[in-house]
Amino acid sequence: MSQITYSDVKHCEEINTYIRQADVSLKSMGYTEHSFAHVTRCAEFASAWLLELGGTEREAELARIAAYMHDIGNVVNRHGHAQTGAVMAFRLLENMGMPPEEVAVVVTAIGNHDESTAHPVNSVAAALLLADKTDVRRTRVRNDDVAAFDIHDRVNYAVTRADTALDVEARTLTLDLDVDTGICPVMDYFEIFMGRMLLCRRAAAFFALKFRLIINGSVLM
Repeated sequence: MSQITYSDVKHCEEINTYIRQADVSLKSMGYTEHSFAHVTRCAEFASAWLLELGGTEREAELARIAAYMHDIGNVVNRHGHAQTGAVMAFRLLENMGMPPEEVAVVVTAIGNHDESTAHPVNSVAAALLLADKTDVRRTRVRNDDVAAFDIHDRVNYAVTRADTALDVEARTLTLDLDVDTGICPVMDYFEIFMGRMLLCRRAAAFFALKFRLIINGSVLM
């Protein structure tokens, strides 16, 4: 057994192939970007927050690995992709030589990141949930035809600014958005993302944090 690093995972062509192909499949179904920009952002935020909240360097490294791999299950199917991805990650990481106790942490986090079945069962899972569900941004939209936007495209495209801030002293994690209501009313945001925001609340509570959502200067959660 060996200590597998985030760098090892990022430079594994097999893993990168699954990430690329999963995103191709999602693009064909009209989903927003789920490729390297998304998973890298999730890896950076999840690990940084864990460290600020007192996690160890190794916990942060496992969070990076889990976040980078969390959407590979989409290569099989969008439905059940969290559980499928966890099984895929189990095989990949085991073959790379990661110890079982660390494989368990990573696959648990991946298997618990989809809002329909998710739960912040450990610190890595909670950090991944927060990083994943707060990634709302215009650059995730891939449809060039604004007239053909569905509600997911409109919601993401309408976000002109998104800042996520952890305040350890105040025990808050805040998602602060500017939404162009000429593109998308705020109610559409809640129609799509209410489940994700409630999941962020549960994940934040794992760390004894309060999750706050601010849209156009108004505190909504």
